Amino acid sequence: MSARLKERYAEEIRPQLLERFGYSSVMQVPRLEKITLNMGVGEAKQNTAMLEAAIEQMTVIAGQKPAVRRARKSIAGFKLREGMPVGVMATLRGERMWEMLDRLQSIALPRVRDFRGLNPQSFDGRGNYSMGIREQIIFPEIDYDSIDQVRGLNVTITTTAETDDEARELLRMLGMPFRRDGDEGQTAAAMRQEQEAAERRAAEEAARQELAPEKPDEPEESEAGEAGEEPAASANGGEPSAEEKSE
Repeated sequence: MSARLKERYAEEIRPQLLERFGYSSVMQVPRLEKITLNMGVGEAKQNTAMLEAAIEQMTVIAGQKPAVRRARKSIAGFKLREGMPVGVMATLRGERMWEMLDRLQSIALPRVRDFRGLNPQSFDGRGNYSMGIREQIIFPEIDYDSIDQVRGLNVTITTTAETDDEARELLRMLGMPFRRDGDEGQTAAAMRQEQEAAERRAAEEAARQELAPEKPDEPEESEAGEAGEEPAASANGGEPSAEEKSE
C-alpha cells in the first residue's frame, strides 16, 4: 500500500507545481529524494552502552537499522581517536521516506513544547532543508520510561529542486509547518485550540441549519383583491342599505 503523502503528491501537488512554475516536462517538477537522520553520541567513546541505546532508538524512529558513524581523524583535545564511534545515521528512501515525513510533520513536530513553526530559511541554497530536533521523545514510538537519556538528532530533507524557493513551495504544499516571515507564529496548543473551535462552530452551524423550520410560503393575494372587484363594507356592518333593498 502506497503512503498517503506520496499519493497526494502524485495526484494533487505535482500538477499544481507544474502549472505554477511553468515546467516544460513533468520530470522537472521537484520531488523528495531522501531523508537523512543523524544522532550524535559523543559518550560512545567511553561507554559502549550509550551507542547501543542510540542504535536501538534510531531503529525505532527510522524503521531500519542505522549505520554507525566513526571519527575520521584523531583530536587530542576531545580525547578522540580515529575510528571511534561518534554517532549513528539512517538514510530513508521510497515508502519509508514518505512515511517518515508524514509522521514528522503530523505527529512529532506538534508534540514539541511551544512549537511555533519551522524556520523557512534553513535551506542550503540547493533545495535541501535541515532542522534540528532537541529531544527524540517527540516521536511517539519512543517509550519515555525506557530511554537512558534525552538525545537530539538532525533531520535533512533532500529534494531535486534547483532553487530554495521551489523546494520551499514543495515542502509547504506537502504540509511542512513553516512559520511566516517576521511572525513568531503560534504554539501547537494554540493551533489545536483554534482548529477545535472552528470544527465546533461548523458543527453547530450545520446542526442549526438542519433543525431550523422551513419558512412558510407567503399567502397569495386573491385575484379579486388585486383587481379591486371586492365591494367595500358599508357603514352598517356590511348589511345592504335601504336604497339597495328598494332596488
